[in-house]
Order: sequence, then structure tokens, then C-alpha cells
Amino acid sequence: MVRLFNAVRKIVPQVTGRPPYSNPTPAPSAAVRLHSRRHVATFPRYIERSASSTLGGTIMGSSTRHRAALVAAATGMLLALGGCDLLFPDEAVNVLKDIVAGDAPSALKQETPEPARTTIRYEVDGRVWYADLYDPRQPIGAPLVLVPGAAPAGKDDPRLQALAKSLARARFLVLVPDLPGPRQLKISAADAGGIADAVTYLAGRATTPGGRQVGIAAISYGVGPAVLAAIRPDVTDKVRFVLGLGGYYDTRAMITYITTGAYRDPVTGGWRRADPLDYAKWVFVLSNVDRLRSPSDRAALSEMARRRLRDPRAPIQDLVRGLGPEGRPLLTLLLNDDPARVDGLNGDLPEAVRADIAALSLKGRDLSPLAGKLILIHGEVDRMIPYTESIALAAAAGRTELFIPEGFSHVDPDSIPIAGQRTLVRAMRALLARRDPLPGAS
Repeated sequence: MVRLFNAVRKIVPQVTGRPPYSNPTPAPSAAVRLHSRRHVATFPRYIERSASSTLGGTIMGSSTRHRAALVAAATGMLLALGGCDLLFPDEAVNVLKDIVAGDAPSALKQETPEPARTTIRYEVDGRVWYADLYDPRQPIGAPLVLVPGAAPAGKDDPRLQALAKSLARARFLVLVPDLPGPRQLKISAADAGGIADAVTYLAGRATTPGGRQVGIAAISYGVGPAVLAAIRPDVTDKVRFVLGLGGYYDTRAMITYITTGAYRDPVTGGWRRADPLDYAKWVFVLSNVDRLRSPSDRAALSEMARRRLRDPRAPIQDLVRGLGPEGRPLLTLLLNDDPARVDGLNGDLPEAVRADIAALSLKGRDLSPLAGKLILIHGEVDRMIPYTESIALAAAAGRTELFIPEGFSHVDPDSIPIAGQRTLVRAMRALLARRDPLPGAS
């Protein structure tokens, strides 16, 4: 499970409109503040027609290789935080350094009390949930629901706990709900209900001053359910902001990327290629096998996923031979490397699987309730979800802050240039700006 803002990108002046995406996104009058020097030069037409946006991302995984990448990312970010305007640390720099430090000493730990973590039980309309609440033990800047990423330990993952503590040291009252989907390495639109209930509970909590609105922070594939929760009519007025780290917009585009490595150039609309992590494919499988009626196909595909999550080169041919008419289309889509075939192969999937994919997608939904509330961070070379998905999400919602740190990836953090370092700090400043000021501050 990647615990860092793995996809924080670049910095750029204000721009207006929406990108000429191949699948046009809504909100032609959207304002997107794009923070990315390279993308000002690389996407001139987008810059001419756009307005204001920021981006960020964190991916959570469980394979050995993925864990090694996390350690490398943490080390690289720590090195990155030593340059440019970071020579004169402010709160944003100290918070980022504390996130990188984990349980190790940091300036922020020396300056703030140790947050108090309590496991709580709460109920919303008869639905019972459990969560960890991190009390900053200092004046609360804003309540925040932190959505777990896909990891077997869920809210108890040590890296997620360290991140929650860092945010609490930054004066957020952090609630981490125990959602069943992420614990099973599954992504489902049903998770939006649990996130919505967490927001409702935290907004109405007696110790939360004056009916405050609540922030939501979500990671990678968790961004979709978080956005679905935030736009619900019964929830949207309770939401102050949504921080999305390396998220998606269009599930069809996401599937195309994780299976073929292809994604659309935001300027030309033509295909570009990358090298996605196999990990994403098998999380996709686990998220959909329960929709198959055939017990043997469910068992075979689940075992394939478990093997490949442990070892990307593990043999699965013995399981492939036994797949039936429901399981074969899912595996065929997974093994396809031609982006032109994806729509057709998607049409061959069982109806229940297609319905789940459509339910998770944000494309075509009215995202206007999030205008002015979105902070998006996305790694430019993210191998789980392409950064163009956050560009599309920002354009669809409008008035979004979008950060794309230059040269930053969870697998190659040591090459972050000065511009990328500055963008990461500016992304954190954008988040901290959503808090209430300290009592007595001018």
C-alpha cells in the first residue's frame, strides 16, 4: 500500500476551459488551475482553453515489489524535500517531511502533541460502522475522512496510520472508516455508502465545532467512490473539500490503461503508451469476480489474482484451462494489449460486471457540486492510473486545483526536479488552506 502522495505533479500559471480530451468532458466553462511547468509547454492548447486545478496521488498495494517501491518513494521524497524554497521550511514542508518520516522523529513531531487514536463505533440510519479517530489534541482546523486504499490491513495498515497521524498533527480531526472492500483488495461503488456515512457522522459529531463541513481524502481507486459519496444530495452540503491522490475519471479509460498501457494524449487525442503495473490488473479481477455466477470461475480467477499479486510471474495456465463462459471474457480483456479492442471485449463481459464498471465511473455524471472543492494530485508517470484521468476529472468538475509534480513517480522518486518539489509543497499548502485558522490568528 503506497502511503505517500505518489502522484503529486507540476506547477503552472492560471488557465481556462477544458482539455481537448478524446472523449469530451463536461463543464466547458470549468476553471482549472494547473500546476505544472512542463504541461504548460506540452499541452499548449489545453493551457489556452483551461482555467485552474491541482493534483495529488497515493497508491496502496500489497505485493513485495510494490512495498519495495514504497520504501524507495519515501526515501526519494525525503531527499526531494531538501531543495529550492524548502530551504526555508514552512508548515507545508514540515507536514510533508513528517509524512515521509513515518514513525521516525521530525520537526512537526517536536512541535505538536502526539495525536490520540481511538477505535470507535458509530451508527448512521441503522448502519453500524467502525473507524479509527485521530484527535490532534490541538485546535481543530477541519474534520477529515481519510479513505483507506486497497490493502488487507485496511485502516490498521501501519503506513495509513502514520499518514493519519501526520494529518492530525496538521490540525485535522481524522476519521479512517473500516471499509470491507479495500480490505479484500476490491473496489466497488458500494464503498461510496460507507464514505457518505463517515462524512455524515463526522459532520454531526458533538465535539466537532459548529456544524463544520468535512473534508475527504482518497487514494488511487478510492477517489471514485469518494467522489460518488461527495456528490450525493444528502452529503454534498456537508463536504468542504475532496483531496484526490492519483485518482480516475473514466473507468473505460482506466481499464484500457491497466490492460494495454494505452491512454489518450490530452492534446491530440491520439494514443500514448506506458508500462502499467500488473498489480492493477489483478485488483480489477478481484473487484469483479463476485459478480460471476459460476463458482468455479470465481475460484479460478481469484486464485490467479492471489498468485500474481504475490509473484507477477507466477504460473496460471493450469487455472486458465478450466475457465468457463463467464470467466473467459474477463481474462481475455485482462490479457488484451490492443486498445482498439477494449470496448468490444468490455461488451462481452457478463452484464453484472459491466454494470459494476459503469457504476464506478465518474464520466457523464453531474460533478458541479464539487466545483471549487476539488484538490487533485497525480504523478506524471503513475503506472496505476494515467495522470490524464485527473486532468479529465478536473475539467469535468470545474474550479479545481490540479497538481502534477514534474518527474515524480512512486517507482522513480530520485529524479524529482526542483519544479516538481515546489509543486508538491504547493499542493500541501492548498490542502492546509482549507482549514479554519488558529484561534486568534489574523
